[in-house]
Amino acid sequence: MQISERLNLVADFVPACQTAADIGTDHGYIPIELIKRKTVQYAYAMDINRGPLERAKEHIEAENMSDRIQIRQSDGLKELKPGEAQTIIIAGMGGALTVRILENGKETAEQAQTLVLSPHSEIELVRKYLIQNGYEIVREKMILDHEKYYTVMKAEKAENPDEVRKRYQDEICYLYGKKLIEEADDTLYRYLKEKREKFRNISAHLETQQGDGASRRKAEVEREILEMERALSMMEREKTGGKEDA
Repeated sequence: MQISERLNLVADFVPACQTAADIGTDHGYIPIELIKRKTVQYAYAMDINRGPLERAKEHIEAENMSDRIQIRQSDGLKELKPGEAQTIIIAGMGGALTVRILENGKETAEQAQTLVLSPHSEIELVRKYLIQNGYEIVREKMILDHEKYYTVMKAEKAENPDEVRKRYQDEICYLYGKKLIEEADDTLYRYLKEKREKFRNISAHLETQQGDGASRRKAEVEREILEMERALSMMEREKTGGKEDA
């Protein structure tokens, strides 16, 4: 069974532990991969819908892993007890939904040692939720897979949450990822340059439009371009050995 580069990266972020829970498991590929790698001894493949769980069950049975992966229908973390899994994985959902799952299952999430998250949109909401709720993002990486950009992050409860929050006072840390900027992540750098070019074209088009709506939108686009350029500048300083706190 071949899995995508994105799912491979998600699996790479999972530390060796006894049990992991994959929330929104869909086909069950991540739990299967983790058992194959012997990263975990046991896994829960969880999803709110029965259809994906049936597909996951077929794949798990095909790999002879039914004794090591349990299928469980659940709305987010609702059917996972606190302490049942050392690592919780939430990948492929929007940022707002990821935050809702973590908030609604707060006790269970906080009992886990590690969160591995890969929201496909509104990533800044997830980063902000983690930092404001006493977590530290200890690792983050961006990848281009099938012409789409994805981010994977690993979070743990912070030893000193107040100190972590102080390091995230700049909004750009949430917008593009403090770790990614500090490490001058090549994929983020490429993403920002592509997005800046796209927004410059949008701005040029809006220049030809009349009305208050177009003017407001152009001002918003220009502000976003400035933030992209600031992030790119910070990354370029990191690449050349300069220092600027993100």
